[in-house]
Amino acid sequence: MKKSGFLSSIFFILGSVCVFAGCLEFRGDPAELGHYVYDLDQSVTRCVLDERQGRGGVTNDEHTESGIEFSVRTPAKYDSTRSHPLLMVYAPDGSSRFRSERLTDLTFEATAAGFVVAYADARRLSLEVIPDLGTIPQLIAKKWCIDEKRVYLTGHSDGGTVALALALLDETRHMPAAIALSAAGFTKADLDTFSCPDPLPALILHSADDHLFPGFGAEIASWLAACNGCQEHPGEKDENECIAYSGCKAGGHTMYCEGTGSHIEWPALNTALLSFLADTGPKW
Repeated sequence: MKKSGFLSSIFFILGSVCVFAGCLEFRGDPAELGHYVYDLDQSVTRCVLDERQGRGGVTNDEHTESGIEFSVRTPAKYDSTRSHPLLMVYAPDGSSRFRSERLTDLTFEATAAGFVVAYADARRLSLEVIPDLGTIPQLIAKKWCIDEKRVYLTGHSDGGTVALALALLDETRHMPAAIALSAAGFTKADLDTFSCPDPLPALILHSADDHLFPGFGAEIASWLAACNGCQEHPGEKDENECIAYSGCKAGGHTMYCEGTGSHIEWPALNTALLSFLADTGPKW
């Protein structure tokens, strides 16, 4: 990749500093966890009882080696012997993990679907910070029973930018099983400084009224669809204003959803997002 081109994009993104900040941070009430019904499928990857020390429920104040803090949420009545898919949520610029959790409102529905969910604090983006954010899924897998072939990345604004960057950088592109990006800050010119990843399921969410990153989502979707070998023109919109590209390579399902609303709004498509990840990643 050409670092200069990518850094240009990052510096542009930094013009949005504190879009999501501006009020005193607070943790708020503990997250409500969903009850996932574990089945008896013996083929599910398992962990040795008590081998990993991560506890079920709500965990805060985990951190990377450099000090980036993150939180972990498990299904209620978490089974530490059964591997779980991990949904990693990266925060918008200026936002804490707690505010990001409130913004996305993913915890209950995702844990009810069997995901372990993690939220990371935002950091000023750089080529050093992004790989550090990418270490979080590995850190979680050392303490909780995670299937590392089922790591899914999502995030809003700068968080979506982080998720996409991790899918493109040479040192981390192997990590995600699928990505779901909301209001991410990449242009086609930025993307053209990267080589295509292997076919990767990608859901791109963007608002037609996003004046901070206008049209970026459509450019990202088109670029990833080309990487995934999809036909150039997507199909018709569904009930969620989403269009799926056809003819994609195996493992390269690509979908673009264009809504309305300001840049700071998280799209009300959590059910569709979770279904996309569960249906297009490795089966479980």
